[in-house]
Amino acid sequence: AIDAMKRGAYDYILKPFKVEEIVHIVQRGLEKRCLSAENLRLREALSLYKVSEAIAASLSLDEVVSTLSESALSEVRSDLVMTWLADGEGNFALRSLNYSSLLEEGEELGELDPDKVIERLGTGPITEHGARARELFKAHPSRQVSSLLVVPLKMRDRLLGFVSTVSLTASRRFDEGQRKLLSIIASRAAAAIENARLYEDLQATFQQTIQSLARTIDKMDRYTSGHSERVARYAVNLAKWLGLDEAQIEIVRHSALMHDIGKIGCVMNLNKAGKLTQSEYEVFKRHPAYGREILDPIKFLGPVIPGVHLHHERWDGRGYPLGLAGNDIPLIARIISVADTYDAMTSDRAYRRALPHEVTVSEIVRCSGTQFDPDIAGTFTERIELLREELRATGHETPE
Repeated sequence: AIDAMKRGAYDYILKPFKVEEIVHIVQRGLEKRCLSAENLRLREALSLYKVSEAIAASLSLDEVVSTLSESALSEVRSDLVMTWLADGEGNFALRSLNYSSLLEEGEELGELDPDKVIERLGTGPITEHGARARELFKAHPSRQVSSLLVVPLKMRDRLLGFVSTVSLTASRRFDEGQRKLLSIIASRAAAAIENARLYEDLQATFQQTIQSLARTIDKMDRYTSGHSERVARYAVNLAKWLGLDEAQIEIVRHSALMHDIGKIGCVMNLNKAGKLTQSEYEVFKRHPAYGREILDPIKFLGPVIPGVHLHHERWDGRGYPLGLAGNDIPLIARIISVADTYDAMTSDRAYRRALPHEVTVSEIVRCSGTQFDPDIAGTFTERIELLREELRATGHETPE
């Protein structure tokens, strides 16, 4: 009896026995089997839900493909997963390759023939075993392929790519249940891939818009050509030194690139030699407010507006346009204020030559606590020399 239980028996009956006893034990055995099957289905459903949620939650194409590949590897119990994506020109390229412990790192099984696969996918998912599976590879695989499962990544009627799983274990062939499971995962992944690509396109448009606006500003004044990009470089490094996260650093970058966009609204000679008259200075002081008005209708630029609008505020409250003081000034504006001042002082202008680096740093130190946030000014002056060394090492021009 003990040996039978060790071998997987559910229960045993000693002789002599009654029929009712047998019936009772068989019923309990069936109930246990049903519960086990139900638990397995629930685990599969929960696993599928988690995978679907993870895929749907990301707007990063790399993360979506990575989650898809890892899920196919674990949930379908495959030894190798290859994800192929279309490049927008009708070509399909291998985007991701994941493998189990059966394959050593760097070991190549062989590459599928995308043309053969796509032709077969026209009639639905592919499930092939043995020699028929090997026919879909460009060359004979380096290992014996037991089973191959390929499902399309489709969005409406467009083929975005396909995911293929390979079993190298002779005793394990993919079945209908695994095909359905991978098809469901691929369906969610296709929608996420489409969203990720749309998001990438939006981000590219966003970056191009900002670069175009920054260049528009710089073209207005030959003396400030490149000023916006240099201010952005200093501001981004300052934001990193202050410990801001990646999302905040990107906002600082974009805001710094466009901090002078409001100069478009200032009808005056920006290349004028000599100091501005009082009336000209009053016109010039309107450019932060003009910048806010220009950007305000563009909703996705909302986060950068505080830096554009308030980078001329002063720590002591004597700045413009609102006369804010201290921590009432947004952090992004306080960062840009220091970066803008440093580049403005170390660059040639129509009314004066560039000031030396040491003179500019001394001036920022002197104005710390009045014009500038003392913590931000202190961090900048402590670290700027290291940044200058890095820039020189990479071939960038630095102030003398």
